[in-house]
Amino acid sequence: MTTYVTADDTAASRTGAIKLHGPEAFAGMRAAGRLAAETLDALVPHVVPGVETAELDRMIYDITIAAGAVPATLNYRGYTHSCCISVNHVVCHGIPGSKTLKDGDIVNIDVTPLLDGWHGDSSRMFLVGDVPIKARRLVDVTYECLMLGIEQAKPGKRLGDIGHAIQSHAERHRYGVVRDFCGHGVGRLFHDAPEVVHAGRPGSGPELRPGMLFTIEPMINIGRPDVKMLDDGWTAVTRDRSLSAQFEHSIGITEAGCEIFTLSPKGLHKPPYL
Repeated sequence: MTTYVTADDTAASRTGAIKLHGPEAFAGMRAAGRLAAETLDALVPHVVPGVETAELDRMIYDITIAAGAVPATLNYRGYTHSCCISVNHVVCHGIPGSKTLKDGDIVNIDVTPLLDGWHGDSSRMFLVGDVPIKARRLVDVTYECLMLGIEQAKPGKRLGDIGHAIQSHAERHRYGVVRDFCGHGVGRLFHDAPEVVHAGRPGSGPELRPGMLFTIEPMINIGRPDVKMLDDGWTAVTRDRSLSAQFEHSIGITEAGCEIFTLSPKGLHKPPYL
């Protein structure tokens, strides 16, 4: 049975209940989400062949600190970087390092600035140089999956409606939808209830109610949906080595629909970012 609670002094603790937030939380998420989007916007001219992923990570740290925030991933459960950068067949949680981006790569960059106690969680795909049509199509469809899921995010709908919209569109293109990782509640906590699975049956799962805050972040593979973890304990890759793509927004359910907190102020919603 799903439990809903009005967020108050319990907002910074995980209880398993779905928190329903008020205007103060929406204002906090709006500011944190905008910073996340501005950070991803600022990376556009720098995600090019020859750049090391560690350099992009340093840029993200500098931008976040300069804005009066901190990267939520830094020292989170022992993680020592300011973002996750996932290249080609890496599904999520790729670790920045000495790896150099190459012409034709597709890259997901996931940032979460923690600003005034609120987490602005967002990720976006980037195309590095001349990317093959097959990979570009995967990126396009993954973005479409995200937005189709968001279209279902309104009061009275259920989480299964979001998952079904994403799954149906991806599988129509014969892509695999990753189930091992999912979206999540967000706010004062980085990860909270509910879990937002990107596949499902219409009308199933918890009902969406005004005040809910969560991410939608489909991970779509050209091949099968299966993933495996690398020995570093963080990096997830496609088991069949096929390409994977992901986009993520943080949203809040309103009386009329939903608000996307992490929209690009510059309109750089999906590549190519001209």
